[in-house]
Amino acid sequence: MKVRALFISDIHLGSRACQAAQLLEFLAAHDAEKIYLIGDIIDGLRLRARWYWPISHQTVVEHLVARARNGAEVYYVLGNHDAFLAKSGVLHGLGFEVCREHVHVGVDGGRYLVVHGDQFDVVGRRARWLSHLAGRAYEIVVVCNGYVNAVRRRLGLRYRPYAALIKARIKAVTRFIGEFETNLAEAAVRRGHRGVVCGHIHHATLRNESGCLYMNTGDWVESCSAIVEHVDGRFELLRWNGTQAESRRGSIRDMPVISRVAGDFYALLSGAMTGVLACLRFLVGSLRRVFSIL
Repeated sequence: MKVRALFISDIHLGSRACQAAQLLEFLAAHDAEKIYLIGDIIDGLRLRARWYWPISHQTVVEHLVARARNGAEVYYVLGNHDAFLAKSGVLHGLGFEVCREHVHVGVDGGRYLVVHGDQFDVVGRRARWLSHLAGRAYEIVVVCNGYVNAVRRRLGLRYRPYAALIKARIKAVTRFIGEFETNLAEAAVRRGHRGVVCGHIHHATLRNESGCLYMNTGDWVESCSAIVEHVDGRFELLRWNGTQAESRRGSIRDMPVISRVAGDFYALLSGAMTGVLACLRFLVGSLRRVFSIL
């Protein structure tokens, strides 16, 4: 498929949760004039803790480099997991334009802010310990998601992002996502942009928010999704199901659970995640009371 622009984020190369094989299939099926890599492409935090770099991850990098050398404009918008690359000239040497944010001009002249989004993550900036604990809980869910989908592949079933479905059922997570989306959309409107394309929260969405076209590319550890701009100027949210790209309207969280086994697994993990977040809320409440006394 020929598209004008391709927006991808949160690949997390260097992490065992990265769906590199599926991403390579998706890239091979889409020829883009412009490619936006919107942060957390390389997971420096994970690599620093434990080195993991299989051939499939190297192949993703080589594919993107080949795209740049063959004439595609490749923009690397830094995120919080790959911020360490800001001081390195490696990406420039690969033919990528490196920045913290970029403005994409659509076919109709509309301006769209392209940013990873970690700057708008209040929890990540003000309570790093809480963000770390939530991140560890999320990693457990993603790993389980990978095992379940490995079984589904052996049964000839398509990929399903159960981790995304679990997040959608937890009120604390949905509230955080809603606040993030609103803050980012309002910031884009204040700057005079027609829309915003971001990543960071691993929640693929394309919808109007606060007078702005809010687009979140999702990720390549669970939802396997991306945003494309067609040659006629239309934006579309696509999800790779293991064999082809499916168009999604609204949000990945709207997808139904179609089997009883999957539903049971879904409910089990949802309960576990809810328990973890309940503990985190208790800790936050306790800390607030301590600080109020001081």
